[in-house]
Amino acid sequence: MGTVPESGNEHHEKDVARLRAMGYEQTLERNLSAFSNFAISFSIVSILTGGLASYGIGLANGGPITMAWGWPLVSVMVLFVGLAMAELASAYPTAGGLYWWASKLGKPAHGWFTGWFNLVGQIAVTASIDYGAAIFVTAVLDVLGAGLGTDRGTIFAVFTVILLLHAGMNIIGPHIATRINMVSAWWHVAGVLVFVLVLAFFAKDHQSVSFVFTKTVDNSGVGFGGVTFSFLLGLLHAQYTFTGYDASAHMSEETKNASTAVVKGIINTILVSAVFGYVLILAVTFAIPNLDDALNPELNSGYPVIYILQESLSSGLSGLLLIIAAVAQLFCGYASVTAASRMAYAFSRDKAIPGSGLWSRLTSRRVPAMAVGLIVVFAWILLIPSMLVAEKDAPVAYAAATSIAVIGLYISYAIPIWLRLKAGSRFETGDWSLGAWYRPVAIVALLWVAIICVLFIIPQADAGLPWQDDFSWSAVNYSPITVVVVLGAVGIWWLVSARKWFTGPLHTVSEIDRELDA
Repeated sequence: MGTVPESGNEHHEKDVARLRAMGYEQTLERNLSAFSNFAISFSIVSILTGGLASYGIGLANGGPITMAWGWPLVSVMVLFVGLAMAELASAYPTAGGLYWWASKLGKPAHGWFTGWFNLVGQIAVTASIDYGAAIFVTAVLDVLGAGLGTDRGTIFAVFTVILLLHAGMNIIGPHIATRINMVSAWWHVAGVLVFVLVLAFFAKDHQSVSFVFTKTVDNSGVGFGGVTFSFLLGLLHAQYTFTGYDASAHMSEETKNASTAVVKGIINTILVSAVFGYVLILAVTFAIPNLDDALNPELNSGYPVIYILQESLSSGLSGLLLIIAAVAQLFCGYASVTAASRMAYAFSRDKAIPGSGLWSRLTSRRVPAMAVGLIVVFAWILLIPSMLVAEKDAPVAYAAATSIAVIGLYISYAIPIWLRLKAGSRFETGDWSLGAWYRPVAIVALLWVAIICVLFIIPQADAGLPWQDDFSWSAVNYSPITVVVVLGAVGIWWLVSARKWFTGPLHTVSEIDRELDA
């Protein structure tokens, strides 16, 4: 892998000139450092969010071995995807990110479908994050004696409040974003250390090394494949956690020295999350008091981590860890709304979303407030099914939302990676490149995306399969339905209309001005 030496005296003018060369004026406020760019992606990946809120998905599918072996497996494969994306981000540091890359390297159709898959993924990951936060905030309120209960109605009400809170905080302006995300990054690191220390020294009992690294569970409910298949389904736990690091790319137009800072943001987010996340997951798994009870929905309400903490620790210590996790998840949701709104703003700037003139508006503080509202409203709508199914099946809706997030985001990651692979030596690299390694890195990344997209459309129980006698809509994994509906809708829209007018990114700087700049 090669890098172009970086000057220590990079100026704002270089970033502006690079952006103008791609066809855009500097409209967003460029005030993020390399660490701030990393902080927002690290906050969205949020090991204290995905790692804990979706822990039950992995524990029920494969058991402890999914935690012990699944997390490092996914970490390595995600690093291949991240490296391929980082090279593209260095070459094209724009808020449009993935769909802009796809449009540049391919045809308008590539940009169109990449953008829509990414937008759906951004909405789904925001919904999943804030719903997971609502689960933990509700548990904290219950520990504090608020008397609200922890049923799905309370969780959904708290979820709604959290979305509104994050919308309001984002609309206030970017001047608070840097501070919030800096605090968030350190909160996550310190929070993991507190989790590990408390669980290591104060848990009532600990499982053996053999239990953590060899114990299996085939609890998926799908009647084929056995433990191996169950383990593969359980990888959704880690894979969902490793979503959102494309936020570094979406914040490019607000980041100083973006061509190298964004690369560091993507790669460091994956590496730090992999290490700290693994330590966190192992600490929780070693502290499981009783595996059967941890998997019993009547005892854990569908969320085993909360049960594990409350059964393994004193009420004071379990409450402390729940508060740490809940605050981290609130940080995560805030950062997710920020990044998703920038993507929606950029996509609207290029007239790809109905009502684009509305969603691409900026406030006097240069915030895409209407795009923030767009993300929050559709994130709320996506989790309405959690209120329509039986109480015990509410976690199924959450799991489906995580699947939609993974599938939508990773398809949008894969399209520009594939196009870069096709471009070969014709690709003009930025300040950082993979050199000759781009080909094997891209091939591994694409194969992994194909595997996970197939895995995560499969329901987690036989009752979710239409040909089963006990088929129930409440057990259906509606992620493939959502993906097919979105793909069908935007595909028909493309064939009927959009292909006639969507030509890819629309430039706010004329070709003549760009030639003069050059």
